[in-house]
Amino acid sequence: MDAPSAGCAFEYLIETLNDSSQKFFNIPKLGGTKYDALPYSIRVLLEAAVRNCDGFLMKKQDVMNILDWKTKQNNVEVPFFPARVLLQDFTGIPAMVDFAAMREAVKTLGGDPKKVHPACPTDLTVDHSLQIDFNKCAIQNAPNPGGGDLQKAGKLSPLKVQPKKLPCRGQTTCRGPCDSGELGRNSGKFSSQIENTPILCPFHLQPVPEPETVLKNQEVEFGRNRERLQFFKWNSRVFRNVAVIPPETGMAHQVNLEYLSRVVFKEKDFLFPDTVVGTDSHITMVNGLGILGWGVGGIETEAVMLGLPVSLTLPEVVGCELTGSSNPFVTSIDVVLGITKHLRQVGVAGKFVEFFGSGVSQLSVVDRTTIANMCPEYGAILSFFPVDNVTLKHLEHTGFDKAKLESIETYLKAVKLFQNDQNSSREPEYSQVIQINLNSIIASVSGPKRPQDRVAVTDMKSDFQACLNEKVGFKGFQIAAEKQNDTVSIRYEGSEYKLSHGSVVIAAVISCTNNCNPSVMLAAGLLAKKAVEAGLHVKPYIRTSLSPGSGMVTHYLSSSGVLPYLSKLGFEIVGYGCSTCVGNTAPLSEAVLNAVKQGDLVTCGVLSGNKSFEGRLCDCVRASYLASPPLVVAYAIAGTVDIDFHTEPLGTDPSGKSIYLHNIWPSQEEVHQVEEEHVIFSMFKALKEKVEKGNKRWDSLEAPDSVLFPWDLKSTYIRCPSFFDKLTKEPVALQPVENAHVLLHLGDSVMTDHISPAGSIARSSAAAKYLTNRGLTPREFNSYGARRGNDAVMTRGTFANIKLFNKFIGKPAPKTIHFPSGQTLDVFEAAELYQKEGIPLIILAGKKYGSGNSRDWAAKGPYLLGVKAVLAESYEKIHKDHLIGIGIAPLQFLPGENADSLGLSGRETFSFTFPEELSPGITLSIKTSTGKVFGAIASFENDVEITLYKHGGLLNFVARKFS
Repeated sequence: MDAPSAGCAFEYLIETLNDSSQKFFNIPKLGGTKYDALPYSIRVLLEAAVRNCDGFLMKKQDVMNILDWKTKQNNVEVPFFPARVLLQDFTGIPAMVDFAAMREAVKTLGGDPKKVHPACPTDLTVDHSLQIDFNKCAIQNAPNPGGGDLQKAGKLSPLKVQPKKLPCRGQTTCRGPCDSGELGRNSGKFSSQIENTPILCPFHLQPVPEPETVLKNQEVEFGRNRERLQFFKWNSRVFRNVAVIPPETGMAHQVNLEYLSRVVFKEKDFLFPDTVVGTDSHITMVNGLGILGWGVGGIETEAVMLGLPVSLTLPEVVGCELTGSSNPFVTSIDVVLGITKHLRQVGVAGKFVEFFGSGVSQLSVVDRTTIANMCPEYGAILSFFPVDNVTLKHLEHTGFDKAKLESIETYLKAVKLFQNDQNSSREPEYSQVIQINLNSIIASVSGPKRPQDRVAVTDMKSDFQACLNEKVGFKGFQIAAEKQNDTVSIRYEGSEYKLSHGSVVIAAVISCTNNCNPSVMLAAGLLAKKAVEAGLHVKPYIRTSLSPGSGMVTHYLSSSGVLPYLSKLGFEIVGYGCSTCVGNTAPLSEAVLNAVKQGDLVTCGVLSGNKSFEGRLCDCVRASYLASPPLVVAYAIAGTVDIDFHTEPLGTDPSGKSIYLHNIWPSQEEVHQVEEEHVIFSMFKALKEKVEKGNKRWDSLEAPDSVLFPWDLKSTYIRCPSFFDKLTKEPVALQPVENAHVLLHLGDSVMTDHISPAGSIARSSAAAKYLTNRGLTPREFNSYGARRGNDAVMTRGTFANIKLFNKFIGKPAPKTIHFPSGQTLDVFEAAELYQKEGIPLIILAGKKYGSGNSRDWAAKGPYLLGVKAVLAESYEKIHKDHLIGIGIAPLQFLPGENADSLGLSGRETFSFTFPEELSPGITLSIKTSTGKVFGAIASFENDVEITLYKHGGLLNFVARKFS
């Protein structure tokens, strides 16, 4: 909600700002010294509660509970009304499909579908579904088999092999090719061009076309996703408050940071803090700007769009005091990983983290947003950096005018939301204070299988060798000692190469975490420049790619003169959007694949993202490491992770001299100088112009404008989901679950990646069979992300991850046992049989079920498979909320108990009944077919969750309110 709610109980707090027409709630007057003791993030929650206090959805007691945070934390639930919502296409499309389907349901129940509109500003960004079809290695290949119907995209022009020299594309006024000599002689000449197209030759200052790979990937993407784009355009036409950020603009979290962020909202002359929730886990990035925000599922996002609050337990707030300054060779990613490890060890899951101390001022806003972006990896709800002078200076550089900046500063100081405000009478009090000395952080990477397993770069060689020796597990590969030095020769592009354990086959600088921070991207470019000048190169079989999050990144890499060097090493821009990190990488060459299989090699992928889960990059890439962009380039040059950078050279220069990493590593001073010269106001201005201008493909796209969406029954992309099929005007009483079979028996740390479909659709999968039966070829399958608007595809892809370890099967595989028949089947096929037989299903799991990124299909999929409950030792909170929001009961073993301790094999059946008066945390009695009886906690945290569950989930609850 925007302006104050009608009948707001706190209207007496409304004042004008410095005798202007701008009004605001003077919240400090409500609490006095009690307010001054609140953490800044809690003050933001309090302001939203006061402004939206209507006595119904937000009660006066909720406001008092927030004000009494010190004694009420972890003990009460409070509603929160964010100022806006952000959707991205991968997870936004199911939310908007459900929204469209809700209009159908409301009409069916006799309501007016025209009343179904978002109640708050809702921005949907399209550029999240990028799949790499073309790059420097695949420039002559047909698009990746996960691609769609290319005929619909129009005829593609022939692709050419990337030349060894970098020509100026035949411009008549250019003086010749940009060969290595000119790269060295003209490196000081930078262009001032802002737009991605045309990019200026940074050496001759003449326009050149955009890299061919970008244009080709964009062309294929638009053709592949035309149907989804038409649906998005329909949404922007018929729903008030919905704005679609057109394709070819940038990633959700970066556009949010660079374009959509207000810091302070102004609606109807009313000022209030900018806050946001959305369907992307990287929403937390904006907390680095002093904007309170975090990622939620599509289900909760829809609720906010329909005028309902997000409900959260009033959280603990951990104060993180940063002291000192970082070492010269440490990048912001090292700082992020260092803080991540420290916070994970301390334990901040389900808490707010708020940063303060002298070290905070040492961090730029882009460093802060990078740290805030890693919240999902250390489990915090968010990491908040209150607005300070550094923030204001950043906003000035990004185009905020002087009057707006003055208004922001005056308002935030008036409500004591400005850090280091001299008017503050006392410092905030935190639930817990931890200290981190930035000087103690060293350069590191994470992997080889999990993002939390951090490895110092100095220990990389020994750690990888230890991983080869260890048993198969979170780190080990169990390679026999006599085979650890094996090599396999390959012939590629006329030359002989040798692959061994540790060989790098994928190196990707991608649009996740890092690209919001120019310093690390520029460091990668400067390192590439020095490497090229030293005569170093990257082996051509390595699948290299550069996928920036927005055009701003392209601009500063181009205008600083480093982009041609990255391209010369193979890091050519392939497009804008998630690619390698979500499994959308192009296939490796047959030579590499055959060598990996022949030698049973542990090959590696190195990427600059924040996710590195086993099997995500490619089936044949068994080790994947997260690293800063300059280290991605360094490992690509080295060609292996089995290297000690301090004692082993990256290669040799033309004279035979050994070149070590320290010889080409750019200093912080070099990086900062280039950053100051090129990360400027014009970049942000250009992005704003690009968003508002749109593009020809989008503008010419035809789309319907009817009240109800005209569903195409033949569509394999957009389908009216079945969530509302049995919807009644009033909820029915909770039914007992009787003789339920176990669909899956899982262990600890089951990620949402294991549950929710992502990446390419395997040809042998249930989803592939469905698409094939509808006349599609494998080239037309596209990815699961692109088909999130089709519940039939997504249900079939649920639990289809090749790394899923089901104890019934005894090895990683997307399989389970259908116990009535004894057959081993795909998970979907077994669930389908159970549903035909009228048998309810449950899932047995261990600790931390549903860890990882927020994915609503990790709940929707099991629900449509017929799962009635999950019985686990513990849950990731966001995923547990999603289960409740879709209508699945989250049951929890009693403390100290689990399936093993209770002697449960999972082959028995389970029965339980909910009492008429269901209350939070109640213990249920579960009976098995073997006669065993044990207790389990119904893990509902508040009455709102119980109400939603009784309605059969949030979608049904909201639809009934409109009928």
